[in-house]
Order: sequence, then C-alpha cells, then structure tokens
Amino acid sequence: MQIKGTVYKFGNDVDTDQIIPARYLNTTDPVELAAHCMEDADPEFAAAVQPGAVMVAGKNFGCGSSREHAPIAIKAAGVSCVIASTFARIFYRNAVNIGLPILECPEAAAALEEGDMVEVNLAEGVIRNLTRPGEYQSAPFPSFMQEIIEQGGLINYVQERMKKRA
Repeated sequence: MQIKGTVYKFGNDVDTDQIIPARYLNTTDPVELAAHCMEDADPEFAAAVQPGAVMVAGKNFGCGSSREHAPIAIKAAGVSCVIASTFARIFYRNAVNIGLPILECPEAAAALEEGDMVEVNLAEGVIRNLTRPGEYQSAPFPSFMQEIIEQGGLINYVQERMKKRA
C-alpha cells in the first residue's frame, strides 16, 4: 500500500486529549470527531488538513486515555498515516483496530518538516521525503496487520474472513 501526502507535524507526548478533547466524547460520529481533531494542539488543523495528509510526531504519540475516539478522529480528518518516534501502546493497538496506518521511525519523525511531501510504502516500511532528499526505514507491519489496515480495520477484516469460511 502506497501513501502520498503533506506532512503536518506535532511534538512529543501528544496525548489523546490533544487529539480529541474530552468535551467532544459525547459522540462517536467520525465526521463530528474529525471537526475537532487536534483542536487543543493546533486550532487550525481540522480546517486546514487535506485528505491524504501524513501526521508526524515525536515520542509517545497517543499517550493518555485508551479512547478509540483519538485514532478515529485522525482517520476521519483525512490523515492517511501517522509517523512517530514511538506510540503509546494502547493508541497503537486502537489505530490498527480501526485501520489507521502508523509507523514508528525516530529518524523520519526528527527529519520531516511541516509541509514536506512524503511517500510511504507500508508493505516495505519505507518513508521517502519528496520535498528534500531523505529516505527512512521503519519496520513494516506483518502481512496479517497489513491486511487489517487494507480492510479498513479489525471488524472489516474479521467479517471478510468469516465470509470466506462460510
């Protein structure tokens, strides 16, 4: 799976309250969540983000509560992939479960800048900066996790497997 998009960059320790503030957790509607994505970290993000965008951050991205609303808000806002130095464990799991591609790559997270155009090959874990020279290697997802992402999340993946067994 290939992804190409513009970088939106954030720092270290971006928690789930910055991704989607708790005051909006009375809904599970992805469109409503997307409208408030990153609102407390960057009030202009939700209005500015373009479909296919690539979010880049430092260490411990998605720390805080275990809410699934956070990766849902990011995906619904149009972000096609998140690259970070490291992810909070529960965010990592929730992102895969809802089909949001994420890659851990400290080198890319440090080198990529706001506005860079990047190309990501999820199958190989290769991140290429198309704006300035730079290529970075992350660990690719195992094939079954790539299938989960390609199916749009764990529920779709399981439903598809159940159809094949029937």
